[in-house]
Amino acid sequence: MRSGAFVADYDAWHRSWAADPHAFWDAAARELDWFAPWSQVSEIHGPDQGAGHRWFIGGKINLSHNCLERNIERGLGERVALHFESENGAARSFTYSEVLHEVSRVANCLKSFGITKGDRVVVYMPLTPQGIFTMQACARIGAIHSVVYAGIGPDALRQRIEDAGARMVICADATYRRGKVIDLLSIVERAVQGLGFVENVLVHRREAVRPLGQRQSDFEQCVRRQSPQCSAVVTDAEDPAFILYTSGTSGKPKGVVHVHGGYAVGVHLLMRHYYDTRENDVWWSTSDIGWIVGHSYICYGPMLAGCTQVVREGAPDWPDAGVVWSLIAKYRVSTMFTAPTAVRMFMRAGPEPVEKHDITSLRVLYCAGEPFNPEAQEWAARHLGKHGAAVVDNYWQTEIASPMIGTFPAMTARPGFAGKPMPGVELDIVTPEGAAVPDGKGGLLVMKKPVPYMMRTIWGDPARYLAYWSRMLGGYVTGDIAVRDAEGYIAVLGRSDDVLNVAGHRIGTAEVESALLTHPAVVESAVVGLPDALKGECIVAFVVAKGSEPVGRVAEDLEAALIVHVRDTLGPIAQPSKVTFVASLPKTRSGKIMRRLLKARELGQEVGDISTLED
Repeated sequence: MRSGAFVADYDAWHRSWAADPHAFWDAAARELDWFAPWSQVSEIHGPDQGAGHRWFIGGKINLSHNCLERNIERGLGERVALHFESENGAARSFTYSEVLHEVSRVANCLKSFGITKGDRVVVYMPLTPQGIFTMQACARIGAIHSVVYAGIGPDALRQRIEDAGARMVICADATYRRGKVIDLLSIVERAVQGLGFVENVLVHRREAVRPLGQRQSDFEQCVRRQSPQCSAVVTDAEDPAFILYTSGTSGKPKGVVHVHGGYAVGVHLLMRHYYDTRENDVWWSTSDIGWIVGHSYICYGPMLAGCTQVVREGAPDWPDAGVVWSLIAKYRVSTMFTAPTAVRMFMRAGPEPVEKHDITSLRVLYCAGEPFNPEAQEWAARHLGKHGAAVVDNYWQTEIASPMIGTFPAMTARPGFAGKPMPGVELDIVTPEGAAVPDGKGGLLVMKKPVPYMMRTIWGDPARYLAYWSRMLGGYVTGDIAVRDAEGYIAVLGRSDDVLNVAGHRIGTAEVESALLTHPAVVESAVVGLPDALKGECIVAFVVAKGSEPVGRVAEDLEAALIVHVRDTLGPIAQPSKVTFVASLPKTRSGKIMRRLLKARELGQEVGDISTLED
């Protein structure tokens, strides 16, 4: 337990919401600056009425204003807002006043091209200050940004540009990863070819190896000639702030829409009271602006909280396995957000790179993005938290732009469990028919009522939004399987389509994968279910082994050992029918294993949308 956290008593904070939800959210909203007050905190309709919800009705606000002027007016203008580092050696720091000037120049640049409130701007930029400034500039003038992860291929990028109906694309000509220069401009050129509604492409020229083409303008040249003053546009609390595309298992990507008001309130509340961030903290999220974590807890959250953050472009193990720890030591990082995949990568490198650097400043390490297997969590607590840092889990989605479940720094962490619901988040775990599931049993995770910081719709496809809501199941269907223990801690086991049904027994892929990871020969694992005439499904495991990929008799012996290991750990019903050894697992760029791709390959099926595939 850690006293001294903002929320030292989770139960008391949760009770304060439950006693009067309207008063709770009203107080949270009043911590921000509003141009005009709201007349009503919320208006919520149930799943049978379209699952509509509005928050802070009639209130006028601006997301960027709350990140910048609000902090400068509180005397934080000369505080460093962000320290930027790139693996190519570039480094620079910006104060809050300097960020305001840079954002204003970008905003004025956009206005010079005719971009106004409600226009969509696709941003295809790496994790750089210019990318962050561009997002803030869009919010500042009321334009709707749609950030696409820099590296997604031309077809996937084109699909997102078309769906958003973007008037402008802003990109960099290159990014840097693992010592390589990655060409981004050629991807954009192919993506916009023949799209007449895209009027301009602004290019941040980092390499500048070739002249700009038709419809292309130099980002830096345009920005430098602009005024550093640009007042924030007044937006309604329910005006869209951004569209963020998330892949489905089939069909085109879904454009999740988040708004200025409720999004700002939720992100600020949880940045301060869950992520426990003070103004004198140094925050570092190892995500990217192309994902929801990068929106909420790189671009907006840290500046809403008035703290300093570290932003780094590049791979977390390049040029060596100690680069993360060296930057923690350099900038005295106190609170850090990363993914379980990254922790497992740190495990592979061992504790030696950590021990070479002073990480005593680290106060809390948060992990989210996929189930945090107990072995990785315990390793992180032992080696990254040895100076007293809490290592805690949390769970949320692109559709719900901040945590739904989490272990607070002042709570006792339970490896394998994400934690308890955030205030405002009412959860049920139910059967596919909607019946309540007892503690200790897995079921579908459902959120009973909306929260301010969740999506409002799917851009251009309201029917797809309504599909998230089920009257029978009792609310918003997360698509995940979860289990709750007797004390209210919730473990999220994985997607509902990642749950296996073996001879009538429901087994989470994460359970089998976690069991495999406890074997000393296993580095990573992924499990899928394949049709079986007798059992319904049989379990097939894909394993990355330590050292070289095993072959021949060595592979046969290790496969047999792993099957026995899982049987001894979870019981015979969970043992894999087959173990396949692979050099690497297919992952999204945010580190999530694409199990459906493995399953489709085994079954000879179409793999669907793979635009977020890393390799």
